[in-house]
Amino acid sequence: MFGLFFFILFTPGVSEFVCTSSDLEMSYTLCDSTVHAFMFNLTPCSMMNKSVWQAALTWIPKSDIHFLKIVFNVWYDGAKALLWKELLCSGADDEYSVCGTLKGETLVSEFDIKGSRINFPKGNYTILVQGFSDDSEDNMVMCVNFTMTVKQDAF
Repeated sequence: MFGLFFFILFTPGVSEFVCTSSDLEMSYTLCDSTVHAFMFNLTPCSMMNKSVWQAALTWIPKSDIHFLKIVFNVWYDGAKALLWKELLCSGADDEYSVCGTLKGETLVSEFDIKGSRINFPKGNYTILVQGFSDDSEDNMVMCVNFTMTVKQDAF
């Protein structure tokens, strides 16, 4: 299994390139005000491969992760397209590797993203991913703003 992990001390507002290909371009910025050790990678870099994307995440959280609610906001060509919330960690019987990570501890995780479930039309996507340490969504522990350009229709 191929894996390349390195740390990026990432300054908010500075864009990091994830990947580029003939049909897809993706980058991200951190949207909170603190510097993070964070890295995200996606392979293969293609919308035409309708099987599974392999994602790799390396992150050093600034607080313990006992409770983690993830909120995804997706915009397509400027219009809101999706709002999805998922409770990853509740503190009891958690199945995800991020759960239980302590402040300052390095989290290294690889996971699959099932690409075949969604056909992304050609266009520009903004995907705001926020992580909260409470159910009320008051205590944000991470905020990543992904920019994705789909260069051709997959139909």
